[in-house]
Amino acid sequence: MSTIEMIEAAAERLNGHIRKTPILSSPFLDNLAGRRILVKPECLQHTGSFKFRGAWSAISALEEAERQRGVIAYSSGNHAQGVAMAASKHGISSVIVMPSDAPQLKIENTRALGAEVVLYDRANEKREEIGEAIAAERGLTLIRPFDEPLVIAGQGTTGLEIAGQAADLGVTQADVLVCCGGGGLTSGIALALEKHAPNLRARPCEPEGFDDVKRSLASGQIENNNAASGNICDAILTPQPGNITFPILNRLCGPGLSVTEEEALRAMALAFLRLKIVLEPGGAVALASALFRGDQIEGDDVIVVASGGNVDPAVFSRALEFLT
Repeated sequence: MSTIEMIEAAAERLNGHIRKTPILSSPFLDNLAGRRILVKPECLQHTGSFKFRGAWSAISALEEAERQRGVIAYSSGNHAQGVAMAASKHGISSVIVMPSDAPQLKIENTRALGAEVVLYDRANEKREEIGEAIAAERGLTLIRPFDEPLVIAGQGTTGLEIAGQAADLGVTQADVLVCCGGGGLTSGIALALEKHAPNLRARPCEPEGFDDVKRSLASGQIENNNAASGNICDAILTPQPGNITFPILNRLCGPGLSVTEEEALRAMALAFLRLKIVLEPGGAVALASALFRGDQIEGDDVIVVASGGNVDPAVFSRALEFLT
């Protein structure tokens, strides 16, 4: 169970260890979208994504004896790097189970941050089974990427910041678009907004063909994706919403949005050109939704969480081709 009290407690533990990311805007993007777009660039967070928040929240809350035994996580890359850095800063060991087809940059960064990386075949093996087996064998604590209350609490600190920043900007009512995989970030933000900015509404954004959260919200029950891979938005490809996250999403979120791979790449290019930030495809789907799904959004303002920027140069080059 995740609560606003857990998020507020996580904010105290994270104080001094995370970056309070700013709010960015561009009149060029506003003109394209037909409304003001306010972008919160979590790509500027430690390790290049919001995931450091949840990792620090979970590891810092462990009992000292448990923490010293080390931690394990499974991730396509961003949670991996967040856990690896948080573990390193706590002076403990970490093991990360990663798909062999994850972006090479994410694999290399995770190793460089001190983690032991165990690769697996995403199409034929289940990371949960591998992670739980290694955890049991070595006595490690498993830090799940989204369906974990302490991780959700850390991600929810993003929502606390949004609530305060929106108030400073005079934004009292708006959709908050969030790049969504298993729903840890989206559910954490939704819980924070419920108390601190109740007229701001979280909405999950996903790639087309992997829009399990959007479909789950529409049906009122957890829906699965048919495929585990095959989309450029690797950071947010999950089989289904989490058992912990979905009830929160279902209670608090507005309808989901989905975009094409090309639209995610276009959003990356525009973020680079107009905001001077680097996004990965999975971290750009919320911005793409604001830019290209405006008919599904109401109001004069929309807040976008640009969730990550860990992109291989070759993929980023593909995105920049849309500027020519």
